[in-house]
Amino acid sequence: MCTWGFKKIVEQLDEDIFKSGVSVSLVDKSNYADENIKMAVRVYDKYFMRNSSRASLNVTIIDSGREIFISAIGAGGGNGAFFNFSWGAEGELTEVVANSIKKMGL
Repeated sequence: MCTWGFKKIVEQLDEDIFKSGVSVSLVDKSNYADENIKMAVRVYDKYFMRNSSRASLNVTIIDSGREIFISAIGAGGGNGAFFNFSWGAEGELTEVVANSIKKMGL
C-alpha cells in the first residue's frame, strides 16, 4: 500500500521537475476528480542550451483508489526542420520523473 497520498505525489513530482533546471516551466495543467478517481495532467517545457532546443514533458498521474498510475512522456529535444537529430533531452526529462518516483519509494 502506498503511504504517499495523491496530492503529495503530484507536489513532489512537480518539485523535482522544477529542481531539474532553471529553464523548466509549467506550460499547463489539468485536474479531474470524482468519487472514485483523481487525475492530474502536467505539461512542462525546458530549454536546452547545448543544442538550442526545447523539450516537453507530459506527466499524467491517476489514482483509481486501488493503485496510482504515473506516466511520463518526453517529446522534442531535437533540432532541425528536416533532419531531426535528438540529443536525448526528452529522455533526460523522463529520467527526472523516474528518479522522483524511486526517491518516493513507489
